[in-house]
Amino acid sequence: MNETFAHVAEHETLDELTGYDLRLVQPRHGYRFSVDPLLLADFAGVRRGEKVIDLGTGCGVIPFLLARIEECAVTGVEFQPTMAQIAARNVVLNDLSGRVEIVEEDVISLKARFPVDSFDLVVSNPPYRRPGTGKVSPRAGRDDARHETSATLADFLAAAKYLVKPSGRICLIYHTCRLAELMAQAAVQKLAPLRLRMVHGNSRMEARMFMIEMAKGRTGELRVEAPLMVRGDDGGYSEEKLRIYRKTLKP
Repeated sequence: MNETFAHVAEHETLDELTGYDLRLVQPRHGYRFSVDPLLLADFAGVRRGEKVIDLGTGCGVIPFLLARIEECAVTGVEFQPTMAQIAARNVVLNDLSGRVEIVEEDVISLKARFPVDSFDLVVSNPPYRRPGTGKVSPRAGRDDARHETSATLADFLAAAKYLVKPSGRICLIYHTCRLAELMAQAAVQKLAPLRLRMVHGNSRMEARMFMIEMAKGRTGELRVEAPLMVRGDDGGYSEEKLRIYRKTLKP
């Protein structure tokens, strides 16, 4: 860890993901990551040497998780200047300058930034609420992360298709209320859904999130995997959630 960059302002916090040997600066009252990026990083199954891009990276948590799991190059894209600056600080804080790059850019403008077919894997936890829906958060930055602003779901999928190599993979975690829409947009983009996994709070709750893997330039039957339970029936974290949180890193 780079102690020089460990100082945080009064409006920030410094949080640890000990299983991944990470410390992350986050806004104290703005958008803060939850369990979603850990689940997606595990689901995506990054491979050694892959080039990866994360669309809507926030504080950079997904690139850092992937870079810790495997030796790979990860680019995090974030359009909010404050969050992009925090993510860039977190790169240095965790000594990941050789593996992780943060780009301040809007998803809809990425064609001007990267050549087509630049990445082996595209990951994203896109904003899942349409403008004008859901409760408005009094905390600055939260609505930009949760609500579509300049980029819609269709824009995220179009950008992912442009960026990923033929036969490369696109992995997203998203809200179940928009599963049908995502499938329809994937068909428009000619992206083949390959894996789908529902995420439940526990075995008695409806799924609130899902994770999906899609591919460009190949076909295959959709495989629906066993559901992921975040908590067991006793109320504690499930064994799978604990395994993901306590990831054993490769030397």
